[in-house]
Amino acid sequence: MTEKPARRRRSDAPAPAAAGKLFVLDTNVLMHDPTSLFRFEEHDIFIPMTTLEELDNNKKGMSEVARNARQASRFMEELVAAAPDSIGDGIPLPRRNGASGKLFLQTEAIPGDLPPGLLPGRNDNQILAVTMHLAERNSARQVILVSKDINMRIKARALRLAAEDYFNDKVLEDSDLLYTGIRELPEDFWDRHGKGMESWQEQGLTYYKVQGPLCKSMIVREFVYIKGDAAMQARVHSTEGDTAVLCTLRDYANPKHSVWGITARNREQNFALNALMDPETDFVTLLGQAGTGKTLLTLAAGLLQTLEYKVYSEIIMTRVTVPVGEDIGFLPGTEEEKMTPWMGALEDNLDVLNKSDDEAGEWGRAATRDLMRSRIKIKSLNFMRGRTFINKFLIIDEAQNLTPKQMKTLITRAGPGTKVVCLGNIAQIDTPYLTEGSSGLTYVVDRFKGWPHSGHVTLTRGERSRLAEHAAEVL
Repeated sequence: MTEKPARRRRSDAPAPAAAGKLFVLDTNVLMHDPTSLFRFEEHDIFIPMTTLEELDNNKKGMSEVARNARQASRFMEELVAAAPDSIGDGIPLPRRNGASGKLFLQTEAIPGDLPPGLLPGRNDNQILAVTMHLAERNSARQVILVSKDINMRIKARALRLAAEDYFNDKVLEDSDLLYTGIRELPEDFWDRHGKGMESWQEQGLTYYKVQGPLCKSMIVREFVYIKGDAAMQARVHSTEGDTAVLCTLRDYANPKHSVWGITARNREQNFALNALMDPETDFVTLLGQAGTGKTLLTLAAGLLQTLEYKVYSEIIMTRVTVPVGEDIGFLPGTEEEKMTPWMGALEDNLDVLNKSDDEAGEWGRAATRDLMRSRIKIKSLNFMRGRTFINKFLIIDEAQNLTPKQMKTLITRAGPGTKVVCLGNIAQIDTPYLTEGSSGLTYVVDRFKGWPHSGHVTLTRGERSRLAEHAAEVL
């Protein structure tokens, strides 16, 4: 509905009779996800002037927040330039990601009467005042403040305003629903699915073509197992309707098949080594709490395929430099020397891998240590843009602290012959505004699910020590 000019001069807020909800966006939403402008479907969005000013104050620099602020401003400039005469009536949003609402910009001063306890000079309180004004004027529709700031939402609800977190970036509402990459089959699986079964062998592995009701829910590259007398471990090779092809795994728990002296200590570690050692798997994600063996298994597989099998030319390891406590400040030296303090896990695991060969002797182990470190490069995430890695074994450690956009930037660096391995624990996120549901690691696990050249395993059993395992459970 088009408003009369007189009413539009009195206030730039959308008319009460407009359909759908009206979402008022806090600045941190746009700085977290610039595409949030197009993620509210048929509903309208309102941008207060304070939000525009805060975007302008945060646009300088090379950080992810600054880049997002600039991108959000560019999006709004494109929208305003496409429909300069529609600012008062609302700028139609392009039909991107299902958006069909309108964008309203605050073009006039809005009186804000807040309780005496809220200082009028603060930016958050100015946005609350705008939200209160819109809620009073738009009594026929719901006005909702969207903010990533918990205290902002608490203050809004104390003022009887509707407030929500930004949910559109969340892959899952509950992390317990995240794909684990592992499925337990019932003990009577062969009785129900073995009728008319076909089997054959390729490259030392056995394939079974089975048919039955469970095959419809199986996911390509998912690991399956059966307990009991008919114990089996396999991987789903392909699916079609109620038919699936299962492929047996290599037993890396057997010392004969050890990977750089490391053997699998449990079922999940065997699944992980099968994914890491498979030449057809280009992308691997390993989730698990501390002590489950993520880094050790990955380094062992990378060293074996780099130094002995010559599949990859070198190992590249990187991680997000988010401190757990106080930041220790600038670090001297080259890029690799600056990253060294963040790579304590790499040094710890290299010591374990170097000691796995008892027959080499002290001189042999020293030579092996030098050889291993010559093939492992430590890189910073800050210098990844524009690079292309060819025939590399790329390890992204602490990947739970990456945003989906950062994860996309890293994975798209992979060139021909490169394998990317992401390691992390979504229960230990140190980046502000990231949660288990919106982490980049959760994002890629969900998006790569079912791709025939990916593998995912959630490791659950700690193998570091009985002390570490008990601490992870009770602390």
